[in-house]
Amino acid sequence: MRRCAVRTVMVQQATREARSSMADNNEKWTRIDEEFDRDQGPFDIEEVDLDADEVKRLDLGALVVTPFEGMTLQLQVDQTRERVQAFVVGDGASAMEVALFAGPRSSSMLAEVREDMTEAATKAGGTVALHEGPFGVELRRSQPVQDQEGRRALQLSRTWLVSGPGWMLRGVVVGKAALEADDEDAVIALEECFANLVVRRGGNAAAPGSLITLTVPNLEK
Repeated sequence: MRRCAVRTVMVQQATREARSSMADNNEKWTRIDEEFDRDQGPFDIEEVDLDADEVKRLDLGALVVTPFEGMTLQLQVDQTRERVQAFVVGDGASAMEVALFAGPRSSSMLAEVREDMTEAATKAGGTVALHEGPFGVELRRSQPVQDQEGRRALQLSRTWLVSGPGWMLRGVVVGKAALEADDEDAVIALEECFANLVVRRGGNAAAPGSLITLTVPNLEK
């Protein structure tokens, strides 16, 4: 009982400290959010002409992916509902999970999402640090996990969040690109893949924060 109580206090303290750190730097992160410009991607479908070049892309419905040499792609499917929730692209040493969410049309929910992710990570015994990344504010998380042999380990990840008209795109990078976050060569392929994503949000009503499902690409085209 005492150990549980101590751990609860430590988690609560870590959460408060993380929130306090974010609050202290709130103006800085808000400025970075506002200064980030999507003119180099990711794009909304209304901002591009996919027929203007001969590039072969993967059409996942709400998202269009531009493959890169050596790229692997795996769909994450909710078997109970038979829905594609996200996809993972890899370049051998690193991987990136991409998911699309509904967002507000005329405002941003990035700060709220970052706060929720920070709270979840600290409650799980992890840590979060904010940095200025290639797509605005970047979250770097260290979280306890179990490896394939059941041993405890720490997983490092980098999270990119980008808002567009009625949507929010999330990319979570793991592997070498997260372990060596300052090595531009390690992340460049995934960074370019994320930047080249095109969102086809559609007009369906959806609450901000709700997942926008994808479709299986037709590889015969």
